[in-house]
Amino acid sequence: MTVDVLSPPAQAERQARTAVAVLFFTNGALFANLLPRFPQIKADLGIGNAAYGLAVAAFPTGAIVAGLAAGALIRRYGSGRVAVAGTVLTGIGVLAAGLSGSVVLFGTALLLAGAMDAITDVAQNAHGLRVQRRYGRSIINSFHAIWSIGAVTGGSMAAGAIALDLSLGQHLLISAVVFGIAACVALRFCLTGPDTEPDTEPDAEAAKGETNGEPNGGAARETGAESRELAPRRDEKLRKTRVRTGYVLAALVLIAASGALVEDAGSSWAALYLSDSLHASGTLAASGYIALVGAQFVGRMIGDRLVDRFGQRAVARSGGVIAAVGMGLALAVPTATGTILGFATAGFGVATLVPAAMHEADELPGLKPGSGLTIVSWLMRLGFLLSPPIVGLVADSTSLRVGLLVVPLAGLMVMVLAGVLQPRRR
Repeated sequence: MTVDVLSPPAQAERQARTAVAVLFFTNGALFANLLPRFPQIKADLGIGNAAYGLAVAAFPTGAIVAGLAAGALIRRYGSGRVAVAGTVLTGIGVLAAGLSGSVVLFGTALLLAGAMDAITDVAQNAHGLRVQRRYGRSIINSFHAIWSIGAVTGGSMAAGAIALDLSLGQHLLISAVVFGIAACVALRFCLTGPDTEPDTEPDAEAAKGETNGEPNGGAARETGAESRELAPRRDEKLRKTRVRTGYVLAALVLIAASGALVEDAGSSWAALYLSDSLHASGTLAASGYIALVGAQFVGRMIGDRLVDRFGQRAVARSGGVIAAVGMGLALAVPTATGTILGFATAGFGVATLVPAAMHEADELPGLKPGSGLTIVSWLMRLGFLLSPPIVGLVADSTSLRVGLLVVPLAGLMVMVLAGVLQPRRR
């Protein structure tokens, strides 16, 4: 990735960084306002764990369906505009989900919200990486840390709304209006101009051709025979590069999906597990998800310094160990306090996984700019898609405690795959 600006950031870049931070904050807060209300919605609709898991899976299904459209929308309208429009529509979808009177309407609203959330996610990350290039140093983890603050804020708002006995409609309407307005204000300070950079490859090829005063055609004539002789070797090298890129991209998708799976376990099941299995109060049950995203925020705040010192590979592997051991112990010895701490350790352990996978994918050779980011962002949603129904089916067959074993298993997967991430720089 090229660095656009090496000098200290100007006021426009600083304002754009703040605007992107607002977009990440609102994105984290909107859906988090709905999550602690899931037990109430499940009870009002009178559905079991399996039906609930399938309904909740509509959110990542919408993300899978719409995710690949983000690139075309960004190229046409700009990442800032797309992120803001997606934020507003996500808020509307969340509000509709809270007001749904049937499981079909609930799933349909979550489908819309998930589709808009996926487009917002790609757009805000694309704009954040654009700002990062202007800064000339890594700042992407800080944006994801702000997302965690937004999620904590949203979860706390929901807990407060429950304590104040606000209806679902009142609570989620306030959330949609407040965060929608914040996103619209942020758009004013986003970077202007096109998101895509001009393709420099033709110029580079022309420069290679102009050797010793010869035009490009002369160079081609001089090296034509040699090129034909070397073509099989180059083709083999290109094939190996593509295979390596495909392998690394697949591993990055699984790493990001592991982080997404842990987040989904906290968002979809923490409140239910604490309230139904461990008999915690509604307010305390909301603390499971808040603890996860709060610890995730701490991990992302210190993530850049840890990566600079130890390398992304070591940080990811250590995080996998922390998530697996912490949540494994919480499930082995089930108590409300221990479970909340278990979700916290899991959130801390996976804190840097999604930003790391997105950044690594954006740097992969042989891919067009933004392609790696879009693919990882899109496919990692499989973690959100597959987790709810699988956990729900396991919970109905055995117990939700057994279903939540997906969290330590995700930590183990990260430990195995972290070798594709960058080691410490010497």
